[in-house]
Amino acid sequence: MLRHLMRSVIFAQPVQSSAVVVSVGARQLSTAATRQPTQQDKLVFYSEEEGYIRLSPFDPIEPVNLTVDKYVWRDFKKFEKDTATVCIVSGRQYTYAQLRDNSAAFAVRLQTKFKLGCGDIIAICLPNLPEYPIATLGAIEAGLTVTTVNPIYTAEEICRQLKLSDSKFVVTTTLGYGVIKEACELAQKNLPIAVIRSQPNEKLPAGAIDFFELISPRGVDYSQLKDYNLDPESVAFLPFSSGTTGFPKAVMLSHNNMTVNGEQMEIPFGFRQSGRQEVLPAVLPFFHIYGLNIVMLSKLSVGAKLVTLPQFRPDDLVKALSEHKSTMVNVVPPMALFMTNYPKLTQDMVSNLKYVFIGAAPTAESDIQRFLKKFPQTTFVQGFGMTETSPLVLLVPPKNVRLASTGAPVSSTEAKIIAIASECHKGLGPNTTGEICVRGPQIMKGYLNNDEANADIFLPNGWLRTGDVGHYDEDGYFYITDRIKELIKVKGFQVPPAELEGILREHPKILEAAVIPRPDEVAGELPRAVVVLREGTKATEEEIYNYVAERVAEYKRLDGGIVFTNEIPKSLTGKILRKQVREAYTS
Repeated sequence: MLRHLMRSVIFAQPVQSSAVVVSVGARQLSTAATRQPTQQDKLVFYSEEEGYIRLSPFDPIEPVNLTVDKYVWRDFKKFEKDTATVCIVSGRQYTYAQLRDNSAAFAVRLQTKFKLGCGDIIAICLPNLPEYPIATLGAIEAGLTVTTVNPIYTAEEICRQLKLSDSKFVVTTTLGYGVIKEACELAQKNLPIAVIRSQPNEKLPAGAIDFFELISPRGVDYSQLKDYNLDPESVAFLPFSSGTTGFPKAVMLSHNNMTVNGEQMEIPFGFRQSGRQEVLPAVLPFFHIYGLNIVMLSKLSVGAKLVTLPQFRPDDLVKALSEHKSTMVNVVPPMALFMTNYPKLTQDMVSNLKYVFIGAAPTAESDIQRFLKKFPQTTFVQGFGMTETSPLVLLVPPKNVRLASTGAPVSSTEAKIIAIASECHKGLGPNTTGEICVRGPQIMKGYLNNDEANADIFLPNGWLRTGDVGHYDEDGYFYITDRIKELIKVKGFQVPPAELEGILREHPKILEAAVIPRPDEVAGELPRAVVVLREGTKATEEEIYNYVAERVAEYKRLDGGIVFTNEIPKSLTGKILRKQVREAYTS
């Protein structure tokens, strides 16, 4: 680790003059003064090659070197009789013992009935249902790689993901079957599609496979399950992310990436050793890395009870928090604002709620204070991550008073600030604004079949560019103030402007288009289109809106409005000058 290599060079930079001030650790130090460095100082290191690097204040960890399924199941005997998942709508539930048996049965049938083998890709396109872990862990146990698909995607969006991932099998719902079937036809793939029926009276669509038959322990011979003895460094998941720019890309996350991130979340809180069963509403979608790893996989590994919400409905969340006596909840900023403002949710109803974890976008300190005023018994914990980092890289330690900070590097993780748009990648000192870069064992293997994107996001020596602009203070805690990447964050979901601009330019009446974020109190941001029409044509906002809405998921729709203009500002090389567009058309 760099931590050991740099011990000899801390404070070793040469003194230029007595007037120079060097920002190191807890406070600014005049180079004319001498004193013993504090423990906090030792977490900010300097070297001539790398500059300033912020190390983790948390205990270091080693990779567990287990595949994801073995990591989740390693302690399940301790809580096999406990409820693992329960649906807030139907009440359908599974104990840990049932979850384990059903997952293994699914793994056997994927191998024997469908002849899927090591490294084949399975696409899971589901809302948050109690069967989601069964599909995921069963596929992983069968030696497959899982790509998670947003169930509200259009057929065109799903088609793109099926083709890029080269999926061989799909799991979806009765309602989603038609879209999946259309996506397969567009991709020219004749894939087996297993369907989960959420209600007993739902009919199995013609041509679909009954998922419940595939996971039933009846008649299954578990001895037929082939253990490929996978290398934990092999790819376990292929979630899709827009990275710092452009169309969604397949992110290769290894078993070790995922499991070490579970441990990085566990170390500060000790859920595994708490002696109680944690209970949490699983409202953040499992297809998103935040819901997949931080909510689902890491919490199943410690025996938690997941109350699954297939969609966000206020009364369902209140029911999950109150009736199920939730001890923690993972949210994005709009959900935290909802909890603060929703009159039906009171402090007395959530007396068991201890931890509130928030991520996906920065949260204003004033909003956190209002939340804590309503729910003073809770510990509010901010974190930061990306799909490319499995996702957690920064975390505010429990009981920390820095409400506006996104935290310090998690265990065995390093972070630094580099100058924006510079060839120099040396880390800058405290209170200096730049791009946040991170490295650690949770960093992805790379984007699948995309050398150009990999070259853009990776820096020498294992550093990954986040595309986010920020700084760290004298104590080494990071603050995100802006972002380089042009992604629009709608309720925590990433909307790449390039994707919407490509769709807009396909409209026969549109010559040019730029998509920018419009601030919104509820969603955080909404996509707004700035459009130049072709000469001699006319179009209405409704026409353009509907054209895009038919081709994208709901959260990508142009709900921020459509503005018609004569010209979009561009650089000499033809690149859209987004800052100028935002300044002109955001209000």
